[in-house]
Amino acid sequence: MEQIVFEEFNLVPLKGVVVFPSARTHLDVGRPKSIKALENAMATNGLVFVSCQVDSGVSAPGQRDLYEIGTVILIKQLSKLPNNTVRVFVEGKYRAKMTKIHDRDDFLSVSVEKLSEVHQDELFSVAAVRVLKETFDTYKKLFRKLPAIEIEKILLETSAGVLVDKLAQVLPIPIEAKQSMLDILDIDERIIRFTKLLNYEKEIALLRGKIDHDVKVAIEEHQREFFLREQMKVIQKEMNNGENENSDSKELAEQITAVKMPSTVKKKALKELERYKLVSQTSPESAVIRHYLTWLIDLPWDKQSKAKIDLENVQTVLDQDHYGLEKIKERVTEYLAVQKLTKSMKAPILCLVGPPGVGKTSLAKSIATSVKRNFVRITLGGVRDEAEIYGHRRTYIGAMPGRIIQGIKKAGTNNPVVLLDEIDKMSSDFRGDPASAMLSVLDPEQNHAFSDHYIEEPFDLSKVMFIATANSLSTIPGPLRDRMEIIELSSYTEIEKFHIARNHLLNKQIKEHGLDKAKLTIADVAINEMIRHYTREAGVRNLERQIGTACRKIARKYADDPSRAYTIDKQNLQELLGKQKFDYRTIEPEDLIGVATGLAYTAFGGDTLQIEVSLSKGKGHLVLTGKLGDVMKESAQTALSYVRSRAAELGIDEDFNEKLDIHIHVPEGAVPKDGPSAGITMTTAIVSALTNKAVSKDIGMTGEVTLRGRVLPIGGLKEKSISAHRAGLKTIICPEKNEKDLDDIPAIVKDDVQFIFVRDVSEVLKLALV
Repeated sequence: MEQIVFEEFNLVPLKGVVVFPSARTHLDVGRPKSIKALENAMATNGLVFVSCQVDSGVSAPGQRDLYEIGTVILIKQLSKLPNNTVRVFVEGKYRAKMTKIHDRDDFLSVSVEKLSEVHQDELFSVAAVRVLKETFDTYKKLFRKLPAIEIEKILLETSAGVLVDKLAQVLPIPIEAKQSMLDILDIDERIIRFTKLLNYEKEIALLRGKIDHDVKVAIEEHQREFFLREQMKVIQKEMNNGENENSDSKELAEQITAVKMPSTVKKKALKELERYKLVSQTSPESAVIRHYLTWLIDLPWDKQSKAKIDLENVQTVLDQDHYGLEKIKERVTEYLAVQKLTKSMKAPILCLVGPPGVGKTSLAKSIATSVKRNFVRITLGGVRDEAEIYGHRRTYIGAMPGRIIQGIKKAGTNNPVVLLDEIDKMSSDFRGDPASAMLSVLDPEQNHAFSDHYIEEPFDLSKVMFIATANSLSTIPGPLRDRMEIIELSSYTEIEKFHIARNHLLNKQIKEHGLDKAKLTIADVAINEMIRHYTREAGVRNLERQIGTACRKIARKYADDPSRAYTIDKQNLQELLGKQKFDYRTIEPEDLIGVATGLAYTAFGGDTLQIEVSLSKGKGHLVLTGKLGDVMKESAQTALSYVRSRAAELGIDEDFNEKLDIHIHVPEGAVPKDGPSAGITMTTAIVSALTNKAVSKDIGMTGEVTLRGRVLPIGGLKEKSISAHRAGLKTIICPEKNEKDLDDIPAIVKDDVQFIFVRDVSEVLKLALV
């Protein structure tokens, strides 16, 4: 057995360099430990072990960061460079396998195992060397920058192993490939692997040359085509005496002349047309200019709807499309009447504010129909870039005008009805504030010369009738809100919902589901059941869905037997729509102590609210439950303070707050409640509990109370009174200052319910307590 020889040498890790035995090369060394290892080796035998790093990015490599097989080299010459680096000229001696690295403080050393090369077949080696040299002759023709003199000397080598090592040292092949050559100890296998590597590199070089050639040809062809086009343009210009007008340019010129646009705009369009003629058709700028000219031509600079304003027709259309909404209809007809007389009034900006589903968008469409103007809807929900309003500068790729100009183009006239939908949903970020951009659109003093960044010329928006919609005014900035006339749409009452369903929704759903109106009957009681027990909303969207569901169930039966007539009534409604989803409160069966009925105004309309008070032994603590908001909590504290201050007058023990805890609860506990109208109801419930007198079950009340006992006015009396009528209440106690709202209450409610208006809470207690 061959004896294994272990030796120890100073270690120098290399970055991106592999040194082969018998090869001579220069190395630049910059690491302090590596420089110290070289200097130490020069002082002894001049031998150093070098190994290439697996990852050249590691600054302090360990044993795992180096290839296992490296080379023992002899330092022939060492010289220091100005930038604290050392250049050494070395000669590879033999292959060695690294076994263990030692840290010598100033430098690294390594224990290595000397490796011996294996040579099996002399005849095979000779043949392999000849094939290698033939392959190399083809290879070097593709790489002209190889060191020719050095390679000629290498090719004179007679030893196959030395020949491969020296060629691998100087040729521009990947480091991984060089390391694999160093790892192979069998000389015959090394020759074969190296020949395959040269063939692989040769094929890559040939393919790369083909790609470079194809790219060069393509570029030259493009340049040739561009040159010929430019020549054609010059020749055509000379032949036409400087008038270079192709068919596209002529068509654009005719369109610009035909459109009646302002003189400044026409001058700008003709100037851009001259630029368009001079720009190459292959240039991206050509498409940009043409797109801009198309926008200038398509905008309705002088086109407007010329319809005679007929106020009777306007009133008829609005009445047909919408039930109720008398104030809004009155405002629209007033505006049109003034415009008919003056013929010069600027269009107002109306803002319809109300909960979802109350008909804001459909009302705007009806207004457009009634005045015989084109209608366009611009959705602003989620817009956060002011370029959506002002447009983009033409310098940007894919630039477009803003939504306002796009809407005007879509309308086709300069006096359409433009619906700015969800104007309260705009937001701002680093791209700008679109709400501020809307100021110049909606300001009558500015919008006669609205400038879009893309069009760059003023466009008159003063003839446009803008109608905005919003769910809430709180998110609309003050300056923008100031430019609009606010018209609030409250939630529909049950009566209004019934008429809307009977006159509009029912016919629409019957038609959409392919049913015969003559063979389908929906009872009034069924519609009321849908409103009361299957929907709870401010508008009528869900009501329309429920009617559609019922029609769909009938359509399934109608498809099987078209001759049969169908009726939807209270008895079969549950079969069609399922179990009831909502339930409205009704009056209590008897008068109760400590329970008063209040009236609430919610997003879904009006509702009754039971306020319960219980007493227990304690030290005067006030407990509030029912998920009350801050305003209702303060109302409860105010009510309690009023009762304490009037305890003697009310016949209550003046020390009750030291003996009793008062618990006020407002069912349902999971529903948030807040608002300034529960003061007198809480006061009545507290006094009832403390005096042990019941509250009349037929009385509902609403109003805020002060510490002096004054009853303050409230809002939503119409909705609250309808809910009281629905619950079966016979009397409603209201603040005196709300008497003016009595005109808004439906006649059917006023006929069945008695309204009592009070100034002081003492009047409420006399009426409510049994």
